Amino acid sequence: MRHLNYNHLLYFWTVIQEGSIAKAAEQLNLTPQTISGQLKVLEQYLGEPLFKRVGRRLVPNSTGEVVHQYADEIFTLGGELTQRVRSGQLGASLELNVGLVSSIAKLVAVRVLEPVFAMQPAIKVVCVEAPLESLLADLAVHRLDLILSDKPVPKDMRVKAFTHDLGESAVAFFAQPKMAKRLEANFPFSLNDEPVLMPVPANRTRRLLDDWFERNGVMPRVVAEFNDSALLKAFGETGVGAFPAPSAIAGRVTKMYGVKPFGVAEDLVEGYFAISPERKLKHPAALQVIETARATLFD
Repeated sequence: MRHLNYNHLLYFWTVIQEGSIAKAAEQLNLTPQTISGQLKVLEQYLGEPLFKRVGRRLVPNSTGEVVHQYADEIFTLGGELTQRVRSGQLGASLELNVGLVSSIAKLVAVRVLEPVFAMQPAIKVVCVEAPLESLLADLAVHRLDLILSDKPVPKDMRVKAFTHDLGESAVAFFAQPKMAKRLEANFPFSLNDEPVLMPVPANRTRRLLDDWFERNGVMPRVVAEFNDSALLKAFGETGVGAFPAPSAIAGRVTKMYGVKPFGVAEDLVEGYFAISPERKLKHPAALQVIETARATLFD
């Protein structure tokens, strides 16, 4: 079996990185004719064309995009290998790739991942945000080491992944100081017909909040909805409405956004989970994340 020629792949990758064959040739100290010829050899080996012409420019087609993704990973890993050998840190993992479920509070993710930055030797954290289903697909092919989520792996998902409980937090309500002082008395009924900022209806926390309001006979006035928890808090900072956030990060929310907590829904609890590709964690940073979260974040 003839193996892939990585020089050809490098030429292809450089053409896309530089934006043209001419610039790639200059970068690689080769002639444009040489690169063009080697690209054709690569296409023949793969059995598919990799480019399409848009005006005078060559851009990767759908197959080219896939090949580029793999090439990007290959040459990024090559650079990390060189760095790792030269640094002498051969026994340590240099990177932790983390997927963040879109609905998880950003400040919760920050607190959970903080211990990694104190580890020695240093570990680079790479975070991507996406729906859980998309992140599980990346976990399955080892593009991710860990997923932080506000829900466990669905039982109907046919993917090898394991859920680790991190803990849970009640939901607190925050507002600008004047508003918080007014709403503190007679909570939660003080929220009746008051402006509140909420997650979008598709968000799991939103469904929990709606159920909680209904159980308590409370009907707030929803003035805005967000699919990003940080943006929701940023609007809360302006004073346009009260907003919910996990009580586990109440101190940070107060300090960062200049708001005050005025009530805690003790019977409204959110769970937080780490999802890994193996039951027994192997990545030292992933293990550190889970142990620290369990011990200090949600105790």
